[in-house]
Amino acid sequence: MFQGHQVAVIIPAYNEEGTIADVVSDFRAIECVDRVVVVDNNCKDATAERAREAGAEVVEELSPGYGCALRAGMNHAVSTGADVLILTEADGSFWGKDLWKLAYYLLDADMVLGTRTTRQMVQQGANMDKLLRWGNVSMAKILELFWYLPHEPRLTDVGCTYRALWAQTWNTIGAGTREAGPSFSPEMICEAYRKALRTIEVPVNYGARKGGESKHSASFMKVAKTALGMFKTICRKRFLG
Repeated sequence: MFQGHQVAVIIPAYNEEGTIADVVSDFRAIECVDRVVVVDNNCKDATAERAREAGAEVVEELSPGYGCALRAGMNHAVSTGADVLILTEADGSFWGKDLWKLAYYLLDADMVLGTRTTRQMVQQGANMDKLLRWGNVSMAKILELFWYLPHEPRLTDVGCTYRALWAQTWNTIGAGTREAGPSFSPEMICEAYRKALRTIEVPVNYGARKGGESKHSASFMKVAKTALGMFKTICRKRFLG
């Protein structure tokens, strides 16, 4: 529990059997975490088994995609009593101890976003070279510009999974999200601004993957495809709703 609120960590997973147990254990070791929910998004390996063995709840989501998995995980957590939702990755690139930072800032906000673009907190071997880092910053500045009035946001990374939000925040913005893939991350932010919810950003540590390969940024073409999708989503949310 965190200040009397039940905390659930949501981890979307697709074929992460090599890392999922360590990630679940890392977050379960955080004193305020009550539950860890792993979303099995059509895994073809032993991800679900390794997650259960490590103490996680496993939810199946057949619709493929990062956004679909996170929606399923948050819907499950909220419907079963969670008050605070922490989103993170299955690859071990985020540190469990940073959860405290997100949680304390959440006391003054509706949603707290992590950012991986603070250079001093990007660890050696992390998948965050200059191109990727500045690409994330550029996309964040576009979103900033579109919502400068009336919110005046300060953002540097719209694609960071590591974030915290209240169950009520998800209840408010969830119906307005539809992206299946990585564009779900900026879509959440856009919808929060559309609903006039207080959204802030704080730096988090970002390390090397403990295994596997990124589904969205393993090559220049994947990065370009992801960036284009995010740009289209931000434009849609701002101008079409």
